[in-house]
Amino acid sequence: MSGRNKFSRFKPLINFFVIFFKIFPKRLRKKFFKSTRNLNGIKGIALRYIFLKSINDNIGDNVSIQPGCHLFALENLDIGDNVSIHPMCYIDATGGISIGSDVSIAHGTTILSTSHSFSNFDQSIKYQKILKKRTEIGNNVWIGAKVTILYGVRINDGSVIGATSFINKDIPQNSLVYNEKSTVIRDR
Repeated sequence: MSGRNKFSRFKPLINFFVIFFKIFPKRLRKKFFKSTRNLNGIKGIALRYIFLKSINDNIGDNVSIQPGCHLFALENLDIGDNVSIHPMCYIDATGGISIGSDVSIAHGTTILSTSHSFSNFDQSIKYQKILKKRTEIGNNVWIGAKVTILYGVRINDGSVIGATSFINKDIPQNSLVYNEKSTVIRDR
């Protein structure tokens, strides 16, 4: 049975638990989510989904967050339907992150929505202003292993981002990108 079929079969029960956990303060629900970070198997995937959905209504159906992922600023994270986020991913949605439907994010990927200002030479970079920009990933996108996506970038629908790519600029629709300079190699 596929993940979609399992989700559809248990959706009423999952929705019950999402509603149930909304009675707890959001701060506590975030702790529940964090406590399941390394929980393996279908139980871990289900609990992470339930807690994430109870924190943020902008989470679609059948979202699989595998063990070992670090997700921050959950209330600023929008995720469509049928999305898989594989182990060891780091997603910081402080500036806002939108992930479309039917997206696969391979292990070890980093997605950022913030950066540091570094223009003031009289102050340590560490203490300078944090810059925020929304990062967007369209529908039907495949992001390979160990990709880094910087803040403010838009990856348009149907694109494939090859393993270890460094994405610091927008990627056109239906593009295949594979290298550290995030240049479009060819259309899909």
